[in-house]
Amino acid sequence: KGELRLQSLSFDDAGMYQCIAENTHGIIYANAELKIVASPPTFELNPMKKKILAAKGGRVIIECKPKAAPKPKFSWSKGTELLVNGSRIRIWDDGSLEIINITKLDEGRYTCFAENNRGKANSTGVLEMTEATRITLAPLNVDVTVGENATMQCIASHDPTLDLTFIWSLNGFIIDFEKEHEHYERNVMV
Repeated sequence: KGELRLQSLSFDDAGMYQCIAENTHGIIYANAELKIVASPPTFELNPMKKKILAAKGGRVIIECKPKAAPKPKFSWSKGTELLVNGSRIRIWDDGSLEIINITKLDEGRYTCFAENNRGKANSTGVLEMTEATRITLAPLNVDVTVGENATMQCIASHDPTLDLTFIWSLNGFIIDFEKEHEHYERNVMV
């Protein structure tokens, strides 16, 4: 098939490879460079977020994305406690940590450890729980005669430390109140 396979690569295998195809009508060449990548894990380019917010009763995914070759093995700790997969906690193959049904007890310092045959590194962030955002007054179905005005309300409760934005959509398309100001009007009640 004209295929070249290299196994158990070493740095000596790096370089320019050339494939030559030849028959009675002539000869053609194709070149490709093989780079051997090997590096210990590093979080310099992509450190963990220093502060991670998660809603009470919700789900959070904390990413752990170091640069490393070969792919590192991952482990996690909360404070000094080593974390393992369980009913609420899961360590994904890509290194991310998932926690579901967040409670106040989940708050704290989380550290991701990455290790390969070249070395190891870690990165830490702090998880903080916020009150979940909830719709307390949902819009109601409205029957309106053509040409009349209609008003729809939406009220939500949220964590006081966070800002809240309301986004309205019509049939799945977000309403742009600036472009459609002659038809739609946003009233914000404080």
